[in-house]
Amino acid sequence: MANQPLTSLPPRPTTGSGRWLVPALSVAYLLFSGFLIGFRSEQLVLVALCNGCYFLSDTTRRFITGFSIFVVFWVLYDYMRAFPNYAYKAVDVAQLYHTEQRFFGTMSQGKLLTPNEFFLAHHHPALDVLCGLFYLCWVPIPLGFAGYLFFANRRLFFEFSLTFLLVNLLGFTIYYLHPAAPPWFVQQHGLGFVPLTMGSTAGLARFDAFFGVSIFQGIYAKNANVFAAMPSLHSAYPVVVLFYALRNKSGFFNLFFIIIMLGIWFAAVYTSHHYVLDVLAGISVALAGIVLLRLLVAYSLAFRRLLSSFVQATAPASSTVSSQA
Repeated sequence: MANQPLTSLPPRPTTGSGRWLVPALSVAYLLFSGFLIGFRSEQLVLVALCNGCYFLSDTTRRFITGFSIFVVFWVLYDYMRAFPNYAYKAVDVAQLYHTEQRFFGTMSQGKLLTPNEFFLAHHHPALDVLCGLFYLCWVPIPLGFAGYLFFANRRLFFEFSLTFLLVNLLGFTIYYLHPAAPPWFVQQHGLGFVPLTMGSTAGLARFDAFFGVSIFQGIYAKNANVFAAMPSLHSAYPVVVLFYALRNKSGFFNLFFIIIMLGIWFAAVYTSHHYVLDVLAGISVALAGIVLLRLLVAYSLAFRRLLSSFVQATAPASSTVSSQA
């Protein structure tokens, strides 16, 4: 076996536990989700994707095993629907608005406006399109970068993925400790709290109208939590991507990620989805998650072993057989 060329090695078969564990978890997920938040078509898509990748080939099985970290994020975010943060703490509507106005307000026609209100009165079709394009990047860019790292630098992929999850967990925690209304809520409902408010496309509606589509309408109609404006995780994700792109020495792509990051920050405010304060909080949460992960890597032997286990669990079959031979 030791002399057998790696190119002739057969694909690693699905383990006996995997044959039943993944479908069993899928059924349990669908049943629990139906009980907790009701049936949604996205749940079937997720289950089909996970099972399809797991059983299709060794490569796709390793891929979905690694990306299970992102699946955990998606499930946790979706389940927030069952536990709206405004049911546990009072929502910050007026205080956040006035603080934004005090620190970042600008005078226009004798009235002190927040940056969101200024852009609402002075928007331009070119900026509407550009900001819509930037905002469409907030999930595909992290996932695309993660996919690249999975094949190019497996250990860094897991560091990136776990940082991404940690940043989200920090953000979710703050959502429950400090529920906050987005700027568009004040524009549409005033400074009083209105429960059971549906999500809004806000300034992104202009992007939909420009192209005659309903992309953002479809996204924000399914918003799991309206009162989760601070921190802006839209603003946090590109910070995490840029940090790991720099660590990966991604060359020209570092400049691309910087442009995307700055564009998303501006778009978040321009479209009235976030205050400047929300963006700054998102950047802070991203940096906190990065630092915490780096501390775990530096000082926790157990965490480093966990990373090594993740890498080994997603290693190609040829690598496993070769090391055993």
